[in-house]
Amino acid sequence: MKRTKIVATLGPASTAIEVLEEMILAGVNVCRINFSHGSYENVLTQINNVRAVNTKLNTHVAILADLQGPKLRIGVVENNGVELIVGNEIIITTKECTGNAQRVYITYPQFPKDVKAGENILIDDGKLLLRVIETNGIDEVKSVVVYGGTLSSKKGVNLPNTKVSLPCLTEKDLKDLDFALEQDVEWIGLSFVRSYHDIADLKQIIHTQKKLARVVAKIEKPEALLEIDKIIEISDAIMVARGDLGVELPMEQVPLVQKMLVRKCLASSTPIIIATQMMESMITNFAPTRAEVNDVANAVLDGADAVMLSGETSVGKYPVKVIEAMSRIIVNVETDESIYYKEQSSVSKNLTFVTDSICYNACIMAKHADVKAIVSMTNSGYTAFRIASQRPQAQIFIFTDNHSLLTTLNLLWGVQGFYYDKYESTDRTIAETLEILKSNHFIATDDLVINIMSMPMKERGRTNMLKLSQVK
Repeated sequence: MKRTKIVATLGPASTAIEVLEEMILAGVNVCRINFSHGSYENVLTQINNVRAVNTKLNTHVAILADLQGPKLRIGVVENNGVELIVGNEIIITTKECTGNAQRVYITYPQFPKDVKAGENILIDDGKLLLRVIETNGIDEVKSVVVYGGTLSSKKGVNLPNTKVSLPCLTEKDLKDLDFALEQDVEWIGLSFVRSYHDIADLKQIIHTQKKLARVVAKIEKPEALLEIDKIIEISDAIMVARGDLGVELPMEQVPLVQKMLVRKCLASSTPIIIATQMMESMITNFAPTRAEVNDVANAVLDGADAVMLSGETSVGKYPVKVIEAMSRIIVNVETDESIYYKEQSSVSKNLTFVTDSICYNACIMAKHADVKAIVSMTNSGYTAFRIASQRPQAQIFIFTDNHSLLTTLNLLWGVQGFYYDKYESTDRTIAETLEILKSNHFIATDDLVINIMSMPMKERGRTNMLKLSQVK
């Protein structure tokens, strides 16, 4: 039973309910819906199919609605692509046109105002490099081809040296956000985060609409790294979006940035997703490369909560096989004891000090007493985040009467959720939850189990009780 979760992007290859069911049985925990592509009709079909499979299989697969953000793109280019020759000049304009080797359209009205001479323009994930010669500040930028190649229609543009003036939430994002919130998705992914204010603005919209969706901050801009501690503090989860991050930053810096982000997220009990090109070759091949196997394994060893698939499951030829392969890698790596026991003690006596201390000591006790499971009742999910971040080797079982929370928590490392709505007495609740786990063969007679919860139960306060017992 794997602890590290799998996020799979839905698309034409994986929307069909039969395929989706196979993927979930193979190990998918969160389904990502990319709002950069597809109509609302297709999105609604994907959401409904995930929830239908959840009902059928009694699973709690969550939905991550990933907003496009201020993604810059080239417009349509003639002949399905033109060749850019090194040393040639090309005009980039904000006036819509069909592009050629001399002039091309960009979907970014402020582009001529924002860029300066000498700044780099990267196209198609950095495969093409242009350098700004001059700008008229209105609608045209003259550039020179530094590294050439074929320029195709609608390829992405990155400006690693430019301070982009576009808001983090574009008009399209706001419409997509409204639609996603109407569907009560569990997670919202915010692209191209530059400041903690971007997360605060999104959370305010969610709060105003009285929704419960939590926010994943996608780290793919250098500006985000300058205030990463604040971004982690205000976010509900972090995604290392290595595609754009590896273009915006020198590529050799990305591995250490990834490891730094994992360390910081573990310390702050913030779930972290490692994304982009993890099993890229399986878009067309039935098996991953050995380098891809090592990439997934290293993310697990580092302590990621989840690893993510993009094109592999959205448009790939083998959406089920890639999940099976990733699951096998995860399960095998998780036999290494170095990934466990990342205990983080509470350092200050704040509002959550008692709960934090209970979670910390539960994991310490689980380690020394060879405890089989840590079982918690939660109303907000806080204890689940805290326990998961400690990475205990004991299984983590979370009981709640909040259906939405069950699916939300499915992103967290090691967490398995169960619905439970009886709050009569502590002893009865402990007995009944253990019986549920025993009947499902998660625990057995004579296993040691830790229960943590709040007392008195009916007040549903903060966790303040820990009990170690033996299964009868």
